[in-house]
Order: sequence, then C-alpha cells, then structure tokens
Amino acid sequence: MANDTIRMKAEPRTEQGSVAAGRLRRAGSIPAAVNRIGGDTTLVKLDAHAFTNMLRHHAAEQMLVTLDLDGQEVSALMREVQYDVMTGAPIHVDFGEISLSEVVRVSIPLHLKGEPEGVKTGGGILQQMLRSVEVECLPNEIIDAFNVDVSKLKVGQSIFVRDLTLGDAYTLFTGEDDVIATVAAPAGAEEEADKAGEETEGSPEVITKGKKEEGAEDAAHAAKK
Repeated sequence: MANDTIRMKAEPRTEQGSVAAGRLRRAGSIPAAVNRIGGDTTLVKLDAHAFTNMLRHHAAEQMLVTLDLDGQEVSALMREVQYDVMTGAPIHVDFGEISLSEVVRVSIPLHLKGEPEGVKTGGGILQQMLRSVEVECLPNEIIDAFNVDVSKLKVGQSIFVRDLTLGDAYTLFTGEDDVIATVAAPAGAEEEADKAGEETEGSPEVITKGKKEEGAEDAAHAAKK
C-alpha cells in the first residue's frame, strides 16, 4: 500500500554559499534544492523542525513529497539528505521534480517481520544480507518499506529476492538470486559438526594402519615356521 501524501512547505531563497547556509541553519531552516523537470534548479529552505519530525515517521529517504512552493504544488522525489557528521542533524536536501504519470526508479528498504522458527526452536541466528531492493513504479506507489515474513525459516534456510511478492505495480531490478536473509546455525553447533567431521575423516587411517600391523604379524609368524 502506498504512503499517505507527505506535504511540506518550501520557501524560495536567494542566498547561496556555506556562510549563507550556516545562517539559515542557525535560524531554524534547512537549505534545499529542487531540480525541476525542465532542467532548472530552484533554491528553497525548509523548516528544520518539521522536516526532522517527518524523517522520524518515514523509513525511506527516496520518498514522494508534495512541496508547497509559493502557493504552487510541486510533486518531487526526495533524492538525497546530507547530515552533519557530528550531530547527525540534516543540513541539506535535494529534491527532483517528477511527473505523477511517469514511472521512477527508486530503492525501497526491506523490513524483516516475525521470529524465524530456526531462531525460536533451533537456537539459530537471523542474518539480514540485503537491506533494500531497486524497483520501478509510479510515484504514488512508493512506500516506506517492503515487509518480508521470515517466521518460517529454519536453521540453514534462506529467503531470496525471487521469493518476494511485490504485485503488478512494481518492476524489480535487483537480482532474483540475491539473499535477503538467512538463519545461520549457532557457532557451537558449527564447531561440533567440524570436529565430528575431522574424527570421521581420521577413522579410515586407523583401520588401515591396523590391517598393516596384522599383516606384518602374520608374515613374521610364517617366517618363524
């Protein structure tokens, strides 16, 4: 199911450069840019509190947003968010204007749901190997995440991209054989299996050695006779 419409007010700005961007941030705004369909770029600023609060409720960064820009509604895809390396606060946002009637290619996160049987009863360890998949869809079909049910996985079993049921709204571009998640055996179980394998491999050598010794004893006994 597609997300509810995310609306955000974007005010035009004329200031450019790092000094001007710093002033905007200190005043409670986030500098942003909207790449328009015609190729132009519109510089805007967003309310920092409203934008940060929106991010808390949505997992994906590539999400559809309706920008209120000077009273005009602009449908845009949020392409990239830059964060402060020290505080983790968003410091710049890039949007791309899109047509709601044309498909776009986006990366949508994968959320694992349920406790695997192999973890619950077999002591296995759930490992997520793939965090997102790349798809093409209409903008209104972009969602926060695809849910992946892993509750039936046993120890040693995996779920693959080909096991996803996305529906007709999405065209998948991630490899079908890519592993999404697997339930690995506990470390102790693997060590015991390796040890047992080593002991099994050593057994034939002991038997062979025993036969040679028996043969040598028979030859010595015959020589005495």
